[in-house]
Order: sequence, then C-alpha cells, then structure tokens
Amino acid sequence: MKKVMILAAAAALLAPAAAMAERTGEELYNTKCSVCHAAGIAGAPIVGDAAAWAPRAEKGIDGLLASAKSGLNAMPPMGTCMDCSDDELKSVIQYMLDNSK
Repeated sequence: MKKVMILAAAAALLAPAAAMAERTGEELYNTKCSVCHAAGIAGAPIVGDAAAWAPRAEKGIDGLLASAKSGLNAMPPMGTCMDCSDDELKSVIQYMLDNSK
C-alpha cells in the first residue's frame, strides 16, 4: 500500500510538467509576438521584412535571446510572453527569422 501511495504521489507531481508541453515558435508568434511584429508597433521589426531582420540575424540566436529577455527599446523584457522558457523564446525568434528572409 505504501508503494502505491508513493507512486501515485510521484505521478501527481509529474502530471503538471507533462501538461506544460513546450509551445512551438509559430504558436507563440501567433499568440504573443504578432501583436507588435505583424504591424511594426513601436518600431518592432515586421516579420517578413528581410532588410529589418538582417542586422538582427547577425547577432545570432543567443544575442537575440538576450535582447528578448532584457527588453529592447519599447519592447518590455520577455516581450508579451512572461511565461516563456528560454527554449520557447529561441523557437519564436527562429520562427520570425525564418519567415523574414
């Protein structure tokens, strides 16, 4: 009985982690980033504008992640994705870069 209780407790602790599956770059762009990056609000580079994204791409994904996490110009820290992990932020940054070539 004690083993069953321990296994049940362990399963309950792991369930929230499984429920919080990582979101894709496209999902995050559509729900968080497109608010500014689709229309260029407050100077945000528009996704699809290769000229605007080229100098940003030169910073590399880690440089862009640092900018996203700390905020840049009018963009607040973490943009509008306060619950994004670093991997999710990298994913959405890569999505925007890939769609701006």
